[in-house]
Amino acid sequence: MIQRSDAALQTAPAFDAEMARADFPILSKPVYGKRLVFLDSGASAQKPRAVLDAMSHLYEDHYANIHRGVYYLSQKATEDYEAAREKIRGFVNAPSMREIVFVRGATEAINLVAQTWGRAFLRAGDEVILSHMEHHSNIVPWQMLRDQIGIVLRVAPITTDGALDMDAYRALLSQRVKLVAMTHVSNALGSITPIKEIVRLAHEAGAKILVDGCQAAPHMPINVQDMGCDFYVFSGHKLYGPTGIGVLYGREELLEAMPPYQGGGDMINSVTFEKTVFAELPFKFEAGTPHIAGAVGLGAAVDYVSGLGLEAIAAHENELLRQASERLGEIEGVRLIGTARDKAAILSFEIGGVHPHDVGTILDQQGIAVRAGHHCAQPVMDFFGVPATTRASFGLYNTLDDVEALAAGVRTVQEIFG
Repeated sequence: MIQRSDAALQTAPAFDAEMARADFPILSKPVYGKRLVFLDSGASAQKPRAVLDAMSHLYEDHYANIHRGVYYLSQKATEDYEAAREKIRGFVNAPSMREIVFVRGATEAINLVAQTWGRAFLRAGDEVILSHMEHHSNIVPWQMLRDQIGIVLRVAPITTDGALDMDAYRALLSQRVKLVAMTHVSNALGSITPIKEIVRLAHEAGAKILVDGCQAAPHMPINVQDMGCDFYVFSGHKLYGPTGIGVLYGREELLEAMPPYQGGGDMINSVTFEKTVFAELPFKFEAGTPHIAGAVGLGAAVDYVSGLGLEAIAAHENELLRQASERLGEIEGVRLIGTARDKAAILSFEIGGVHPHDVGTILDQQGIAVRAGHHCAQPVMDFFGVPATTRASFGLYNTLDDVEALAAGVRTVQEIFG
């Protein structure tokens, strides 16, 4: 049985998914005349009314550019934008708002660290450790940096059930390792890495660590101080917030030492043709007009999930994962890909003799939205010897009825392909 081992899940309060589902307007819209069963939250989650209203309210009531205006609209928009930053700070338990940088998404956050901290503090021959289960956005930026300055990439392997091989990870750590860039939760497998232990071992070896939290932030409480990481990144759109907004948390002393990522307005104190004096944190990394409504919407999303309780959400999603794993595991010809003991609510599978794109197309006709493909994690697909998988990723608005619909849909696929 696949099951989260967190003790908090055993004591989390009851969760009313149907009531939560009513908060998401899109989920009331039928697809092909059928109830929408949305099982692709791992790619991008749907948005609750609270998020849509917060963004609309900004645009309708007091939209203006921020930080530079002395008039009421600009002052009010600035207050909302910075209030969202404070909400994010509390959400991840960062010590200071100076450590919260708004970016376009986790991809930009990782590229920012690679091209600022990496270019400034890594040298040819320095080693960076990744894991075999990383999303492409936590592989490609480091390959680009390797080609630019000559760092060496090491890959920590995974086990046959999709968990990180901790013994192999320990063996890779040495004085040559200057950075570990590791996922908190695998987007393709759902495997939860023992991130606190990963961080501790990295620091013992003298390395910094960046954690990709895209798949963790919607499913569990995040505490960067307790975790001890140096950088933590996540995207708003997977956390029931808008697209085009994300977060980089970085320890203040590291961000202070890093050069700016981009140049332009709002990241400066003064500019002459001879010299530019950069703004203080976090504005040094936020060049140009930001996604103001995106930040406000992400703040509203954080309020929304915090109000429901991340422990309660995690317990609910864990039950959905358990039920879905059992129901699909009972179907002959279905192979579950990634069966680590500690998993978030992501279930990848293949149906013998049927391409995942065909599976996705047939399920779609039944109103069931799943992801089919390599999930921007081709090394994972190579490891398991498959070109792609079908992935059902659950959110707080999913129900046991959705699990039953998925199981019935898989049986229909098998009937069609006989």
